[in-house]
Order: sequence, then C-alpha cells, then structure tokens
Amino acid sequence: MKSKAKNERNTENLVRKALAKSGYSADDARTSVEEQKTSIANASKLLKSASKSGKGGSGAPEFIVSNADDPDFLLIVECKAAAKDHRSSVVSALLAGSPPEEDDAAYSKRVQRFAVDGALHYARALSKEFNIIAVAVSGETSSALTVETFLYPKGGKAPQVLKTKAGAPIDKILPWNDYIEHATFDPAIQRLRNDELMAFARDLHDFMRDHAKLTESEKPLVVSGTLIALRDKAFLASYDAHAPADLQAEWLNVIKREIQRAAIPNAKKTMMVQPYSSIAVHPELGKPTKAYPKGPLNELVRRLREKVLPFISIYHDFDVVGQFYGEFLKYTGGDKKALGIVLTPRHTTELFALLANVNKDSTCLDICAGTGGFLISAMVQMLRDASTSEEQDRIRSKGLVGVEQQPNMYALAASNMILRGDGKANLYQGSCFDQAIQKEVLTHKANVGFLNPPFSQGDADLHEMVFVKQMLDCLAPGGTGVAIVPMGCAIAPHPARTDILKAHTLEAVMSMPDDLFYPVGTVTCIMVFTAHKPHASSNKKTWFGYWKKDGFVKTKHRGRIDLNGTWPATRDRWVEMFRNSEDHPGESVKKRVTADDEWCAEAYMETDYSTITRHDFESVVRSFAVFQMTAAQPQPEEEDNA
Repeated sequence: MKSKAKNERNTENLVRKALAKSGYSADDARTSVEEQKTSIANASKLLKSASKSGKGGSGAPEFIVSNADDPDFLLIVECKAAAKDHRSSVVSALLAGSPPEEDDAAYSKRVQRFAVDGALHYARALSKEFNIIAVAVSGETSSALTVETFLYPKGGKAPQVLKTKAGAPIDKILPWNDYIEHATFDPAIQRLRNDELMAFARDLHDFMRDHAKLTESEKPLVVSGTLIALRDKAFLASYDAHAPADLQAEWLNVIKREIQRAAIPNAKKTMMVQPYSSIAVHPELGKPTKAYPKGPLNELVRRLREKVLPFISIYHDFDVVGQFYGEFLKYTGGDKKALGIVLTPRHTTELFALLANVNKDSTCLDICAGTGGFLISAMVQMLRDASTSEEQDRIRSKGLVGVEQQPNMYALAASNMILRGDGKANLYQGSCFDQAIQKEVLTHKANVGFLNPPFSQGDADLHEMVFVKQMLDCLAPGGTGVAIVPMGCAIAPHPARTDILKAHTLEAVMSMPDDLFYPVGTVTCIMVFTAHKPHASSNKKTWFGYWKKDGFVKTKHRGRIDLNGTWPATRDRWVEMFRNSEDHPGESVKKRVTADDEWCAEAYMETDYSTITRHDFESVVRSFAVFQMTAAQPQPEEEDNA
C-alpha cells in the first residue's frame, strides 16, 4: 500500500481544483471532463489497446477533457505523486524525434513510472485521430506542484513542448480556450487544420451538388450566410428544432438581423441581403429526404457549425469564405473562371501586405475586392501593429475600403468582414469606375492600394492596366499601390502604361511563379507603384525581381501548397530584397525604364553562371541536340486546298 507521501490521489485532487478554477465546470454543456475513461467513441477505441503494461489491454490517463467547439482536440492529464517520478531522461530524446532503442519491458516500466512519459504514451495513441494537449503533473501540494505541457499533433511523429505565443513553456493548468489559442498558433497545427478544412470543403461541395442541387454561385452564399446566422446564439441553439419547411425562412431572418446589427448604411444592408433572399426560397434546401429527414439545409448548418465555426473563431486571419469559394472553383465544369473572378492565393495576399508595409496608420483600398482576401490580410497586419483599443477601432471602422461590382461577390466580401466584426461600412457595391463611387472612395484618403483586376477582359477600356491606373488615381499622394496582373501587361505596350507613368512611379516589378493561380494557367507579375509622383520626375531606377520559386508544390487533391514549409523563409527573403532594392545575380536587377520598355526581370537580368552545374549544362545540350535533329527532319508539305 502506498504511503500518504506517495498518494497520487492528492495530486489528482489538486488537478481537479485547478481544472475547476480554470473554468472546467459541470455546468458547461460544451466541455466534458472525464476520469480514466472517455465517452468519445473514436478516443475510446484508440485507448482499448493503450495499456502502459504493454500487454495489449486498455488504458487511460487520469483526466480526459474535450470540448464540442474543438472536436479535433483532446486535453489529457497524467499524475504522479513524487517529484522524482515527473519525467525520465528519455523525454529529451523523444522531443528531439529520436527515441532510444528499448525493449518492451523497459518501455512499459518507464511509462508506468513517470508522469511525462505516461502522458506522451497516451498522447501518441490518441494522436492517430486527435490533436493532443498532454499535461504531466507531479507533487502533492500546490507549492510543490510541477506541471509540464506538450503538444502531439494529429498524425505527428513526435511530441513537442507546448509554449505560449511569447515562447514561454506552459507550467500550469489553463482554461480550454487558452490551450487552443496556444496550440493553434503552432505552424504544424495550422497547416493540419487548414488541410482538414479544405478536405471538408470538397465534401461539402459534393453534398451541396448532390443533395441541395445548388448552383456554383449559390454554394459560397450558403456557406457565408450560414456562418453569419450561426453568430446568433439563439439560432445556434435552436436551428435543429425547426421543421425543414421553416428553417429556410428562419435562416434568412437571422441573417437579416445580423446584418441590421452591423455598422452598415441601410442602403448597403439591402444590397447585401438580396443575394441571400433567393437561397431562402430554394426548393431543395427545405425538402426532407430519406437520407436527411430534417432537410439538406439542416445538415449544412450542422456541418458548418461543427467543422468551420470553431476554425474561424480562432484563425481571424483566415479568409474562410474566399478559401471555400476557391475550393468550389476547382470543381466548376468547363471554364475555371466561371464563377466570375480568379481569387488571389492566400500567401500572395499576405505578401502584398508586407510589400506595402502596412501598419496601424494605413488605410487600405481594394477596388476589385472579390471576397475581401487582400483586405483581410491587410487588417491582420495592421492589428498586429496596433497597441491600443483606439488604434484597433480606427482600423476596423476606417482602415479598410473596398469596391466590388458583382452583387453576390459583394455579399461574400461583406459577410467575410461581418465574421470578423470589421470593415463593413466602407464596402461599396458597384463599378470602381462609377464617378459617384470614386468620389466616395477618395474621401477615405487611402494610402495603400491592392489590386487583382479581372483578367482577359474583351473590352479594351477594361484592360488590366486601366484598372491599375484607376486604383492609383484613388490613392492619396505618396501612397503605395500593389497590383498582380498577367505578364503580358509587363511586356506588351498599352496606352494605359503611358498614362500611369505620367502620374505615378513604377517602383518594382516581380515575376511570379508560372502556376501561382493553378488550376488557372495565367502567368503573372506583381507591380508596385508610388501614387501621384510622375515616374520621370522621380528620376530613379525600377527594381525587378525574379520570384519564380516560392516553394509551393502542386498536389492531386490539395491543390498548390507549401508542402515542405519553406514559404515563410522565402517570403521574408523576398520582402527584404525588395525593401532594400538588393541586386542578386539571377534573382534581381535595377533598370531605368519608360512606358515603352519591358517591365520584367527576364529582360535585364544577368545569368548567374556560378549556380549552373554540369548536370544542368549536359541537360540543355541534350535538349538542344534533340531539337536540332527534329528541326532537320523533312516536314510534310501542306495540302493545296485552293
């Protein structure tokens, strides 16, 4: 029998008190605290063979905590009474990803004796299907208590110390939301949850196509409208009680109510509600089926509540509406631009905010706002720089200005802002060339402009560079304008280029990866301007960057992704090169240009021969030899059809 000094029950009591003090209460219907068992089916199944004895039986940590808002996370706690049994010397090797070789008996003895080792044992078993926050506790008094916290990502190969955003280890029991905030700050968790969300978007697309019979333009509206409706606590709690025929009407009523609460002029509220009104009378959404007796809309609300609402409550910088829109775009038959626009990849909108060096004092404008991706990335960067509530309020109420012509897209952009509580009042629905809208936009005195204009417009008056000029004309003097346009705009002459340089300065042009907009095959470049400073009078060279390798990889089901996690380092290097106008052979060059010259690095950059390997040389020679032999072959004569 254990002596009182070694009684784990004392440690467990201290943990119970700490959990209660941190808000883990039986009164909270969303949170469950279970001891040495779990009612979660998948977790229970994983623990059936997780005995620390190594004999294949079931096992469980002292505490298992779950929360319905974050179903992909579990918090487990393992206790030991004696401080000397807190962790073994093996843990450091485990954290380094290089566990030592040990037989089953040694492993079993270690994980049974030590708190940290036992917690990581259960974490490894549960991480097959969950992200695990593993807490190891030792000691019998509050003053002698030792607490260590670890993160074992779902599908991960090794645990890691869970730290705060400031980089400090977590040495006490925290409220659930604090654990989630710190855990989701981890880049591996962010990537994992993003991947899972996009996989969910693919499944949701198929469901809406097969069971709700929604069109491509209606699908993102249902997503954005439902996420707005779920902001209403009454709807969140009661949607499942509505009859299928009544849920659509209630869905629209709640959206109207949420929009009425938003700080938006009444005229804009009416424009925003209109696209959702047609969804509310869709004949299939409220129709009970054998598979979904409560109707497809009920099922859509349930899925979005479980999978998406927890995500956007944590990742405020995530353009969820835009990401779903982009995911749906991949499944559009025929023309990949059928939904109306080509969305800018998220990592590129983030890059724009860094190139423009936005801060708490910036006012950012996007005259082709789409779903609001540029404005969201700018907002995140601006809020990071803000240190007072007054600065944050200015950013939310005055710092973001957008124009979007398509009514459905305007509703998506406005809903995106509502989901963040930011920027709705300064969104305008209509053409960015409309004089009344331009007059309103000018009153904001924006000092940063972002633009991804409509590509390949047949009307010469709607050429991409015409949009660039309009964006620059709407900025305050000295403002920074950043645009992404087809490479043809940098090569082919156009009257708008002359008009632009008469009034504005071309600071830089960066050639972007050929498949940046995959699956749409448009090769692009980024142009950076200073507004209302004529190019000639600036009397400076333009900086050209060759940014073809961002490290992203095309994958079969996930699209183009940062598979190896190299983007942050590449991004930071690119931004530093740009800000300092650095010359790097094969990567960048400075050149004085006019409206008649080519605006791309390829035209002026010197080849860096030091990077060419023997393999590169031999490969090119072989390719050239094959070309020569092919060209020497006699070609068949064309038929004379005259």
